[in-house]
Amino acid sequence: MILPRYRIAESTIKGAGKGLFVDEFVAAGRIVTAPDEIDKTYAWAEVQASGQMHAAARWFADRYTLSPDWPDECYVNHSFQPTGLWHLGFIFALNDLPQGTEITVDYRHLLAPGQEEDFADAQSGEKITGLSWQDSLRLSTRALAALLG
Repeated sequence: MILPRYRIAESTIKGAGKGLFVDEFVAAGRIVTAPDEIDKTYAWAEVQASGQMHAAARWFADRYTLSPDWPDECYVNHSFQPTGLWHLGFIFALNDLPQGTEITVDYRHLLAPGQEEDFADAQSGEKITGLSWQDSLRLSTRALAALLG
């Protein structure tokens, strides 16, 4: 579920297709997206066997959700300088976000450990490779604690 008013429009990121943009001011630390209607998670081996890796996002440890119906949350694009922080399925605003800001997250938190995205970071050209669960949780927890004070 996306909490602030939003719209889907052409991304500002070259080659990204469409993106998710907030249509209202969002204060730093506010939840932008929150999980809803998650009725099942899958082990990574199940995701690979399903052939739907494009629709998978790591939730915790070796458990992933699949979104083959492509809900609007799927329009959140990748950035190594994201506007949002992915933490256990929530996206928090990393800074005050003016109306019209595109929501981005670091996909390394959503990928399986060592999994490489099939595209590079648009700004730096660097590969996007999934973090270990421990590194993802440690980094996102520290960032969230710093954000919330």
